[in-house]
Amino acid sequence: MPLLRIQTNAMADDQKRQSLMKRASQQIAAALGKPEQYMMVTLEGGVPMTFAGSSEPTAFVELRGIGLPTPKARELSRLICELTESELGVARRRIYINFADVPAHLWGWNGETF
Repeated sequence: MPLLRIQTNAMADDQKRQSLMKRASQQIAAALGKPEQYMMVTLEGGVPMTFAGSSEPTAFVELRGIGLPTPKARELSRLICELTESELGVARRRIYINFADVPAHLWGWNGETF
C-alpha cells in the first residue's frame, strides 16, 4: 500500500529510471517494514518545474501509506534524498518530500479497501 511518487524536471534514460524505481521499491518497503509486493513507485521526469526561482534539477516527492510511521520520517527523508540524488543527480537541497498517512478505509485495492 505504500506509494512513492517522484516528480522531477531532471531527465534520465530508461536504465536510470528503472534502477531508481527498483531500488526505491526495495529500500522504502524495507524501511517501512511493508511487503514489497504492495509497494508502488511512480517517476515522472521532464516535468516543467522550478525551485527557488531556478530550473536546475529539482524534485517533489510524495510518500503515502497506511500507518506511515512518523518517527521514521527523518530516516525516510534521508533515504529518498540519497536515491534521488544518486540516480537522477538532484541535489538534496532541491528536493521537497510530503509524507501522508492514509487511513486504511480510504485506500482501495482489488475492488476493496484495506
